[in-house]
Amino acid sequence: MTSSSKAPVLFISHGAPTFAIEPGILGPALQQLGQQLPSLKAVLIVSPHWQTNRVTVMSTVTPETVHDFGGFPASLYRLQYPAAGHPDLAEEAAALLTASGLATQLDERRGLDHGAWVPLMHLLPQANLPVFQVSMPFNLTTHQALQMGQALAPLREQGVLIVASGSMTHNLYEVRQPASAALAYAQEFASWIKTAVLANAVSALIDYRSEAPHAERAHPTQEHFLPLLVALGAQGDGDAIQFLEGGITHGVLSMDSYAWGMPLHTSQ
Repeated sequence: MTSSSKAPVLFISHGAPTFAIEPGILGPALQQLGQQLPSLKAVLIVSPHWQTNRVTVMSTVTPETVHDFGGFPASLYRLQYPAAGHPDLAEEAAALLTASGLATQLDERRGLDHGAWVPLMHLLPQANLPVFQVSMPFNLTTHQALQMGQALAPLREQGVLIVASGSMTHNLYEVRQPASAALAYAQEFASWIKTAVLANAVSALIDYRSEAPHAERAHPTQEHFLPLLVALGAQGDGDAIQFLEGGITHGVLSMDSYAWGMPLHTSQ
């Protein structure tokens, strides 16, 4: 791919596992976005549901669909996302991460967790592109998440779509019924993040814990926010930023998402 046609970068809020069967307003937006993607070779996805002691890259040939959740409708456990893996690109990703100073290993048995396959069911429902995951270390910082994205960015030139899957807010202690009214703090946090992302205020986003309103309430732990920093690290100079409004489900789970570097005719 040329620099003008490199693959995009996405941050997708995957919310609860039921997002797979309850698309809300984000699901159709992702489906439309998927139809506008350029020609791609594979999808690299970072999910907070795979945390390890060191960065690990999935090199599985045929990854299984992992239903890593409990207590949800039986229909969720029947869903499959039968995408192939891409061991060669996985090795390239591992080499890039290692060269950046992040100790990295391969895992040839890992399957796709729900942080990967749930959003991909809306974005790429045909599962016709190879998919491989990169794990997040347990002790990952915002600076290191940005570094991960920067290290992986060259894969975009080969047509690898980088998907950072997380949640714009993720306080499971306050989850309510799906159609509950949105709590003000979740709206205020998501609004602050939107302003910062559209302004490309990377320094403020790195320090979101002290800069953003209600940051610790919106994210009692950081793992669902850190993929946004991976996406910011993988963006390139001149990438157009597209905001995907996701609304708020369960009263507190903001589904807002972002795309960088989409073809110009799809940018808003």
